[in-house]
Amino acid sequence: MPTSSSLLTNPVNRRFSIAPMMDLTDQYCRYFHRLLSRQSVLYTEMVTSGALIYGDRPRHLQFHSAEHPVALQLGGSDPAELATAVNIASSYCYDEINLNCGCPSDRVQSGKFGAILMKDPRLVAQCFQAMQEVSAVPVTIKHRTGIDEQDSYAFLCDFIGTVAEAGCQTFIVHARKAWLKGLSPKQNRDIPPLEYEKVYRLKKDFPQLEIILNGGVTTLNDTKAHLNHVDGVMMGREAYQNPYLLAGVDRELYHDNRSSPNREQILENFAVFMTEELAKGTRLSHMTRHILGLYQGMPGARKFRRYISEHAHRPDAGIEVLYGAMAAMQSTQTHIQLTEPI
Repeated sequence: MPTSSSLLTNPVNRRFSIAPMMDLTDQYCRYFHRLLSRQSVLYTEMVTSGALIYGDRPRHLQFHSAEHPVALQLGGSDPAELATAVNIASSYCYDEINLNCGCPSDRVQSGKFGAILMKDPRLVAQCFQAMQEVSAVPVTIKHRTGIDEQDSYAFLCDFIGTVAEAGCQTFIVHARKAWLKGLSPKQNRDIPPLEYEKVYRLKKDFPQLEIILNGGVTTLNDTKAHLNHVDGVMMGREAYQNPYLLAGVDRELYHDNRSSPNREQILENFAVFMTEELAKGTRLSHMTRHILGLYQGMPGARKFRRYISEHAHRPDAGIEVLYGAMAAMQSTQTHIQLTEPI
């Protein structure tokens, strides 16, 4: 495998990506998101190196070919173990491998990885080198702007500079520092203030690097504004909770003039996928939980969510639940049309 970053080809256009989110961005979520956007880069949930070495590899690694471009996010702090995990994942043909240096949860900290790794940029550099040496695709780093009291711009530059010297070309920066003690992972997504100017400054000071901004982005207009300063934007919770905004990504951010599918077309296409998965023994609720926000802000959205929530959890639930939810949604829309004044 080539070890020099200059020998690596990088076909992934990270202009817009959807963040790795634990318990959310599984293979069913990613397939659904791909139906909304052909161009967005998708990320797996974080998988620890130990889970790949000792656990159920297919469960953690398998994905549908339609998901490309898709990146695998790994968690770990032992260079040799991370290299082994990358080797294991290589046969699955991900488009990118990402190392998590941003998660602040107690469980992750106890394993000495995630955001706590920012304290030791040399170790991160060693992890990166070990991973890239055995990877045919780019290895990237996702991290915070700082941790605890170590939140100066100099600290951030030292971290990026050290890892960049090892050959890393792409840094995904969550524009908040993390508090390793005293805040929950959810609070760490909201309470530390956003520091967009720091991320913008990184691009100015490291123009040769690819800098991706993450954190607090909720609209495509926000995304466009950030793209005046950085190479790409990663969106998290909003993309999950209000997924139909992804239908505008290809047109607005990649200048793809092909028509965007409407919500009903997306559900019809997802129904084909779900039917295939149901035949394999997948529970319906494992898939429908990702589509609850599709009609967010529209009349009838509550009926759509309620119908799925009340019926999809049954062990024998089938595709009829999806069509029942769609019918409940359409009945509301029809009622509104009939009651509107002429």
